Amino acid sequence: MSKPSLQMVHGQPSWIVRSSHVHACLTRLGGHLGPVGFRLGRRTVSPFSVAPWAEEPEARGTIPLLRALRGDFFCAPFGGNGTPWRGERHPPHGEPAGANWRLAGIEHADDAVTLRARMDLRLRRGRVDKIVRLPEGETAVYQRHVISGARGPMTLGHHAMLKFPDEPGSGVVSTSRFTRAQVFPGAFESPENRGYSALKAGALFRSLDRVPLAAGGTTDLSIYPARRGYEDLVMLTADAALPFAWNAVTFAGQRYAWFALRDPRALRHTVLWISNGGRHYAPWNGRHTGVMGIEDITGYFHLGLAESVRANPLSRRGIPTTVRLNPRQPTVVNYIMGAVELPVGFDRVADIRAAKNGIELVAASGKRARAEVDLAWLGGS
Repeated sequence: MSKPSLQMVHGQPSWIVRSSHVHACLTRLGGHLGPVGFRLGRRTVSPFSVAPWAEEPEARGTIPLLRALRGDFFCAPFGGNGTPWRGERHPPHGEPAGANWRLAGIEHADDAVTLRARMDLRLRRGRVDKIVRLPEGETAVYQRHVISGARGPMTLGHHAMLKFPDEPGSGVVSTSRFTRAQVFPGAFESPENRGYSALKAGALFRSLDRVPLAAGGTTDLSIYPARRGYEDLVMLTADAALPFAWNAVTFAGQRYAWFALRDPRALRHTVLWISNGGRHYAPWNGRHTGVMGIEDITGYFHLGLAESVRANPLSRRGIPTTVRLNPRQPTVVNYIMGAVELPVGFDRVADIRAAKNGIELVAASGKRARAEVDLAWLGGS
């Protein structure tokens, strides 16, 4: 394995890996995967966001998580973690999202490029190994995180953030089947703190296109950007009987779709963080717009470890909000993200199905697109 030097990318020292169809950057601080470029035919698309303050001098005064904020990153424990749990006070989204990783190496083989990084955990003794694999010929990124040597309950997840084109409604969000969906049951933002939310706190809903508003009526969360000037958060609980769960965003104007695939028994929920300029405090200052976090997790909303371990409305129903780490058996979290070119007339992803050598994306209009991926990765170790 080679150990390349770090390169400065949007204000952060980063390792860069390339395959035939993917160009990806991984920050040393927090292991944030972004930017990522996917080559579709003769063009490259880059769906992930980078914080607008990334290269500003003021960024050095923010917490490490916000200094690096971009792309997708792994969280353990997932959430704000404002409340300590048994003496553990974790930073927002845990050490893996805001401490320094060390590179174990980058392997170039005929079939894939693989980056390996490692972090020793201090607050909950153990280790996290990160694997980022870019198969040759595929427009996909495979990730695997292995937590070893640690014990006890943990929240965890992936925190992907997409930047939508500026035109209202430029993207359409869709997901696999879910069994429960709810707006965050509290004040996600508050005007006295210069933050604003639009959705009705705690509201349950059955479909993304009819979600209650605080002011009355409903709104369509699947069409984005929308509701400029607001920050909102909802959580969807996947059907654990699915062979795999998926999320997708269709950018019909750009004729491509982004997708994420997971095992719903490992990452049970999807948090949608809808960030469209509703935070007017630093470093956000009303300029973090058109971003949606599509975050696949096991946890209780974005609150953190303590709130997810305690009995909560989901755990009382038998729906898991933590995983249990076993020092004798590593916990493995697998994930696949990718992009696919779409035919004319492909309006939105209505379904993603297993197909020969990959997946098939089926549009509401009946149009279809295929992507080569190895679904066996989701169950690997």
